Amino acid sequence: MVAITRVTESVQTPAEKANDPDMGSEIIPKERYISKDFMDKEWDKMWTKIWLVMCREDQIPEIGDYITTEIGKESLLITRGDDGEVHAMYNVCQHRGNQVKFDKMGSAKTLRCAYHMWEYDLSGKLITVPDEEDFEQGCDKDKLSLRTVKADTWGGFVWVSLDPNSVPLTDFLGMVPQHLDPYRFEDMAMVMNQTVEWDCNWKTSVDAFNEVYHVQSIHPELAYSIDDVDVQIDLYELHNRYLVPFQTYSPRLGVELEEVPEAIAMPMQAMGMNPEDYKGKVADIRVDMQKFKRKNEKSLGRDYSMFNDDQLTDDYHYNIFPNLTLNVHSDNMMLFIQRPHPTDPNKMLFDMQMFVQLPDGTDNPPPADHEQFKHGERSLGLVLDQDSVNLPHVQIGLNSDAYDGYHISGQERRIRHMHVGLMDYINGKYATDA
Repeated sequence: MVAITRVTESVQTPAEKANDPDMGSEIIPKERYISKDFMDKEWDKMWTKIWLVMCREDQIPEIGDYITTEIGKESLLITRGDDGEVHAMYNVCQHRGNQVKFDKMGSAKTLRCAYHMWEYDLSGKLITVPDEEDFEQGCDKDKLSLRTVKADTWGGFVWVSLDPNSVPLTDFLGMVPQHLDPYRFEDMAMVMNQTVEWDCNWKTSVDAFNEVYHVQSIHPELAYSIDDVDVQIDLYELHNRYLVPFQTYSPRLGVELEEVPEAIAMPMQAMGMNPEDYKGKVADIRVDMQKFKRKNEKSLGRDYSMFNDDQLTDDYHYNIFPNLTLNVHSDNMMLFIQRPHPTDPNKMLFDMQMFVQLPDGTDNPPPADHEQFKHGERSLGLVLDQDSVNLPHVQIGLNSDAYDGYHISGQERRIRHMHVGLMDYINGKYATDA
């Protein structure tokens, strides 16, 4: 059987097991997933208080570039201002409420509303009102400028907070930069950017990626490329993670594999190892791949000096509270952003973005164009297709009168941990009202 050896020390990303907090064992009530009242509480007490990822910095690289995005009922406009800085504002003209920009992204010298041509500069300040003398009450350009929101950057991402009194982004992120800065997200190229509407609550989706208990049933083929048993779970104040061994196989198979599975052979070939020439045991491939990458990092165009050996193969899988799922690897990262539907707790928007670390000295291509489609119109890949088919059935079950709520296991404690943070926000633990 495969025996997982795990690093306990790291150059920078902590690898040691975090202490498990006492979170109780109560049922997580289904109302948190189906109730419009609870959805409204989430909006008032949590979504409008936290920091949220909006876009990548390299999606708005030049002065005048802008991008629009949505969170719940709000449309936000992110710009690269005349000062070269990132600005964020509500995408709503202060005249008659029209959206200032309809398109997903573009470039402009100013922001002009198409309805009556009220014009704002790239920071949102009102600069021109046609026929201004006709407004008996006057036009106070300071009061009628676009409503701005706090913006900051980390990891190459633009973050915003709708709460003017929110803690700084660095405080909200907590341990995250220390853990993830070695991966240099800011240097990665975005090679996929897709959005699809799913028929489930945003938390139903987050939960699915916060545990591997379902892998043996929903994703049985993954048994031949990951160990879904020897998984380290770490819970921090708001955020959490698990460390999943990749390039190995599941102890649930109950046998010792003698032939290299295709799911392991492909990444071996990608880094220059020939599976047909490999003479060791399949159980040893994970460690041997780590050694190969370390030995050949220069020819691979990489610098792995900031990584421990496990990071060269494994999935360091993070949940940045509440809705960001990061599958982090030494050469790439897959990000899921799970956004609430504006009005329906039984629907959500699922953003999938893929990033790759190109060899050192290679220029990144422009960020991938955004694509949006409905569930079932296109494949998201085998594993995500399996999840997306199953999750609507979970949501239907959550609405049943015969069901009360989640009865979860220790393997699923990341779910409970996220709910602890959610309820702390709703109950006012992190309130910042002046």
